[in-house]
Amino acid sequence: MTKLCIFDLDGTVLDTVKTIAYYGNYALSKHGIEPIEVKEYNYFAGNGAVNLIKRALRFRNALTDEVFEKVFADYNTAYNANTSYLTAPFDGIKETLDALKARGIKMAILSNKPHFATCGVITELFGEGYFNCVYGQREGVPIKPDPTAVLGILQELDAQPEECLYVGDTGTDMKTGKNAGLPTVGVTWGFRGKEELLEGGADVIIDEPRQLLDCITI
Repeated sequence: MTKLCIFDLDGTVLDTVKTIAYYGNYALSKHGIEPIEVKEYNYFAGNGAVNLIKRALRFRNALTDEVFEKVFADYNTAYNANTSYLTAPFDGIKETLDALKARGIKMAILSNKPHFATCGVITELFGEGYFNCVYGQREGVPIKPDPTAVLGILQELDAQPEECLYVGDTGTDMKTGKNAGLPTVGVTWGFRGKEELLEGGADVIIDEPRQLLDCITI
């Protein structure tokens, strides 16, 4: 019986690639580095802002410690000032989440985005308390695919791994769920594609949010 769904945020619940690309290109341009097409950011994101900026700089053959520190700082300053700019839930997500809530299934968000930004954008777009718990990257807690944060959510919401689904759009998400012993659902509307999800260990792959309801066991 499914009691809890744990969702990745960027690329799973929220369409954020334009947001990430906007702030990434702002920071690059500020230091004379050519902007990068939005579609490339699908492959830069997913492992936190540090890796995002390093990948962008590496893409432009501009990665040095000095340049990274400057671009990273400017990206964070700009992004943190307005985390929801150009961001919106994917089509069909809200209706699917409402249906899960109606069935009494608990819901959590787990993101590699900084914790304050994760909480802020969720509150702005879904309202306070919509999810049972919301966690981003926190000091002292390893980022995904480490299972520590997932196991903490299970404990907080009193659920066993077999009673949960981990839902995400990248191989990192699938590995996160597997590392915590959870069944995994890969979604194809986000940052990556079916092949990466399968390689990451997805148990099920869905192409539309409403298909998640078919993955729920009673």
